[in-house]
Amino acid sequence: MPRDSTSAFYEENAEIYANRTRSLPKQQLDAFLAGIAPGGAILELGCGGGQDSAYMLSQGFDVTPTDGSAELARQAEVLIGRPVKVMLFQELDVDSAFDGVWAHASLLHVPRAELPDVFARIRRALRTGGLLHASFKAGEAEDHDGFGRYYNYPSREWLSALLTKGGWRNLAIEESDGGGYDGKPTRWLIVRVER
Repeated sequence: MPRDSTSAFYEENAEIYANRTRSLPKQQLDAFLAGIAPGGAILELGCGGGQDSAYMLSQGFDVTPTDGSAELARQAEVLIGRPVKVMLFQELDVDSAFDGVWAHASLLHVPRAELPDVFARIRRALRTGGLLHASFKAGEAEDHDGFGRYYNYPSREWLSALLTKGGWRNLAIEESDGGGYDGKPTRWLIVRVER
């Protein structure tokens, strides 16, 4: 993983970050899983501490957890009791292997210029009709937070145009207010889209 300020944060704070008190996004997880056949294959991009993968596994799905941080992957392995692949989004290179891709609060770290390629890689990794769930911190321009982590901060319109141009179908973007690790109020964009 490149030693930029975002990856450095996750490597250096992996144990604290992975074990923090965090509410499972259960409503979003259940809505996502409802669109996938029982036992379906799911790729989690940016699994962090592994809580979402653990939940999907408990529901009987075939989950492949990944994270760009080797330290976070190790933390997740302890929780879920199975290997976590250390992989950057830009390294995803499979065809029609998954029924769903869960990328909760992870793709928001992809530089804007690289997002079209990353979305194309995700689309290729999904089977026809496969679902992508992704969430982003809303904004108008790229920036860094107080921890030095990079965010692409897209607007709903910008994200919608990008996904439509990429050939995705049945695009739905919900907005909600919440928070993040930094404790600041956050406007979230929750994307659900089909290959």
